[in-house]
Amino acid sequence: MLTLQFIPYADIDRLSSEKRIEKLLKIVKDEKIILLEGKLRAEEEASLIQRTMEEISKSFKGIEISPLNVHRKEDMAFFQKIKGRLINFLLGSRQGLTIIGPATIVKEIRQDPDKIELFTTTARKRK
Repeated sequence: MLTLQFIPYADIDRLSSEKRIEKLLKIVKDEKIILLEGKLRAEEEASLIQRTMEEISKSFKGIEISPLNVHRKEDMAFFQKIKGRLINFLLGSRQGLTIIGPATIVKEIRQDPDKIELFTTTARKRK
């Protein structure tokens, strides 16, 4: 069975970067695909990937991650862009969506302006 777990931004907003990464890795290691409201900061995403690489084993093959923007910047008016940057500065990166999943299940994430394609394999049975 394929499990998607939505995590609202409010659930990770007050966590430190380390706790945020721990929480996300724990969920992915349970073979769930995370739909995270908002995006991780660049250094958090890099740290998540680094931590994942350190923890690769026979049972944990890594992650697939893809941040998605809700609005294409070229479609936004000048004042909308300024407003969006101010909101992100004050409140954190709540706009967009991030998909994170175990590499044993998520094979590829493709995105274009009209759709998101999530290619998966059959989840293996837990022992």
